[in-house]
Amino acid sequence: MVVLIQQQQPTTNTMVTKMVMVLMAVAAMNNGVEAFTLPVQVQVPVSSVFTASKSSSHGIAIGQQQMNTKLTKKKYTHTTYMYYHKSPTQTQTQTQTQSRTTQLYQTKKEVNNSKKQEQDESLTEILLNKYEDEIDEFCKSTYNFWKQTVIPPVRDYVEIQKLDTKGKETDKSKDFISKLIGPPELPGVPREVWFVILASIPTGLIWYGYYKFSIEEELYHLELESDKGKVTGFGGYGTLFPFVYGIIIGFPLSFLPGTPGPFLVQLASFWILASQVNLYRRVNELCMEEGVKDKLGLDVDDHGPLYEWWALLPPPLDVVVGLRQIHFLSEYWRIKRGEEYSKDIVAEDLFPFIAWNEKITLKQFFRTPSKWFWFTKDMKDFEYEFLKD
Repeated sequence: MVVLIQQQQPTTNTMVTKMVMVLMAVAAMNNGVEAFTLPVQVQVPVSSVFTASKSSSHGIAIGQQQMNTKLTKKKYTHTTYMYYHKSPTQTQTQTQTQSRTTQLYQTKKEVNNSKKQEQDESLTEILLNKYEDEIDEFCKSTYNFWKQTVIPPVRDYVEIQKLDTKGKETDKSKDFISKLIGPPELPGVPREVWFVILASIPTGLIWYGYYKFSIEEELYHLELESDKGKVTGFGGYGTLFPFVYGIIIGFPLSFLPGTPGPFLVQLASFWILASQVNLYRRVNELCMEEGVKDKLGLDVDDHGPLYEWWALLPPPLDVVVGLRQIHFLSEYWRIKRGEEYSKDIVAEDLFPFIAWNEKITLKQFFRTPSKWFWFTKDMKDFEYEFLKD
């Protein structure tokens, strides 16, 4: 970049000349101006690295270069020239130093990110690999125990149905009533967000309990039939019935003094919340399966689209992640059954945050109103500093 300040008349006040030239050169370089006319002339070669009135240790940015120089002045008959210059050796040394500093910063940042990822993965390794057999035994024992507390007619009705035509489209998956009251299946039944809401609200969330039972049963048997045959969940029986019995028994007792009623209610609540966290973890794993991530169009890392700990947040944020889990699990089963894509208007149009194909953070969610509702889709993102990641 060349900044030209063309002199029309000689200048006698050298101090004023210097100040004017320095200030105008700084202003020009900071604002990207390449040439203009003033009473003096200043030339700034692109090949040099410069600074003027700024701190000599930092310099002024020109493109990708910075400079740190001493000032020399030469007088001629009618024109005063001021050059900011630096020896090539000094320029090359400083450029190399800056390059090494930038490289070291980037390397340190990558190492920190890698360490954080390794810490996250190490916790999973401890829980799911080192204690794999213990977890499997505990989950299966819990499942079998609570299954025995259910009367045989109910157990027979909700027995999981393994499809003979695995991976192919079935009539039952399209039938509203069969999907509403039918038993769990393997591969699992795609239950879209609009379907779950439509079935849950009129029944006072009672049907949602059956939904919870069904998806846990499907995931339990999916793990059971895997190559390892190890499970990390409690199935529909081990997940839902400890909560149901805890509420049925604990809630009435809580009105009586000196009873364990409040403790049973709290224990039941803790159990169902812990199961939600575990459910989100497994849904994340399913979404990362080979061939599934690309078909879902996910723009996420290797940890899936959900933050599991959002299950512990107060409403409505726990509902946000719950709806996203319903959507991605439904889409997973649709892919596994080989069914054609069918737009979920609730998840994709009315509440677009549900089908958002990123692993959204809390700050990202709050600063992006266009993803909240259908009537906020044209709103611009909030630019508040405290909402930046």
